[in-house]
Amino acid sequence: MTFDTAHWQARFEELRAAHRVPGATLAVLVDGTIHELASGVLHRGTGVEATTDSVFQLGSIAKVYTATLVMQLAESGELDLDAPVVDVLPEFAVADPAATAAITTRQLLSHTSGLTCDFTHDTGRGDDCLAKYVEAARGVALDCAPGTGVSYSSVGYNVLGRIVEVLTGRTWDEALRERLLTPLGAEHTMTLPEEALRFRAAMGHLGEPGRDPEPAPAWDLMPRSAGPYGRVIASAADVVRLAKLHLDDGVAQDGTRVLSTSTVAAMRRRVVDVPDKWTVSADGWGLGWTLYDWSGDPGYGHDGASIGQYAYLRVVPHANVAVALLTNGGGARPLYATLMRELLSELADVEMPPPFEPAAQPVAVDFTPLVGTYAREGVVITVTEEKGAGHLRYEFVGGMKDFSPPLEIDLSPVTSTVFAGSGVGAAFSEDWMPVVFATLADGTACCYVGMRAAPKVG
Repeated sequence: MTFDTAHWQARFEELRAAHRVPGATLAVLVDGTIHELASGVLHRGTGVEATTDSVFQLGSIAKVYTATLVMQLAESGELDLDAPVVDVLPEFAVADPAATAAITTRQLLSHTSGLTCDFTHDTGRGDDCLAKYVEAARGVALDCAPGTGVSYSSVGYNVLGRIVEVLTGRTWDEALRERLLTPLGAEHTMTLPEEALRFRAAMGHLGEPGRDPEPAPAWDLMPRSAGPYGRVIASAADVVRLAKLHLDDGVAQDGTRVLSTSTVAAMRRRVVDVPDKWTVSADGWGLGWTLYDWSGDPGYGHDGASIGQYAYLRVVPHANVAVALLTNGGGARPLYATLMRELLSELADVEMPPPFEPAAQPVAVDFTPLVGTYAREGVVITVTEEKGAGHLRYEFVGGMKDFSPPLEIDLSPVTSTVFAGSGVGAAFSEDWMPVVFATLADGTACCYVGMRAAPKVG
């Protein structure tokens, strides 16, 4: 299929401006060729133009890079995905000793370990930062018991990064560069902020929905220890090169076989269904990849966010199409939703689901069993019923208490267990924030916000 660059450039410009995204880059793989587009500015304060070789922070798309490294080690026989993590990392521990002995690498990859997400701990800039992070996380409470459900976990991916270090004898950054970035020819991908200074780097922007956002107070607030779960910096084309590696059954641009065909297939085989199918558009999770079901057409990819920067990767295997969109603030989510729907429809004949919103017809809901308090590390969720309507208070506590003031969210029913929250801004959701009530495999009631499980505690 011919890619109409002029048409998509014009549409890209139109949508970016409409959603007040300061700058964005787009890379599209179709018929084996990567097409690159750019629009807007990297920094509203300086007016520096966004170009196709500009680099953006990928946020959690970094998890796919880490997962690819881990699967190399599993393929070589150096790592048993189903053995306890403590077999490789004796120092690994969580607050529950039984869980410590049970958690496996496969569970870390698929977000089924029960490990929490929001434990950000600055262990310095030294090469031992991941070792120190794993040590510091020893007392962190689990979101749920291992294997009982899915709960998105950045902590788990840092543990995976440390496994990479122990088994390769390299820092995670070095292992990534040597074992993946070099064979990919990913010359505009890096992990450290000083490396980004060689390139045109995007600045994140923050602000109220419907207004032009302003440059964030800092370019990057993540410590070096965040690398395996959230610190990869890249151009859109380099992100698509990673996707192309997986579409090409593990063979990189320079002909190096990075992964076997069977390993590539294993990474995108469903491990777990996802109760919250809307926050990151997930229907399930594989080993590293978010899995999508587009009206029967399977796909995979990942989303990412950092301080005012939002990234999206979608891969359609049946059409050999991959799309990466990198943005630096504003209404990034609605820009992604509209642009990706149109691109995948035309290039891959894929129908993405409509925007998440309350049910068109009123849904009768018995709110009584849902009322109560739900908690996970750093967060307390209080659900109440007022005059027949649901309300949720999302409060940061402990080490997260200064992250944001409490969020007050009205709940509009979609089904008896799925609700559309009043949202926290267009960067995170199109119009409504999904709030999902579910029961874990061990019978525990929980509330999902942001793909994180918070068990009911009162």
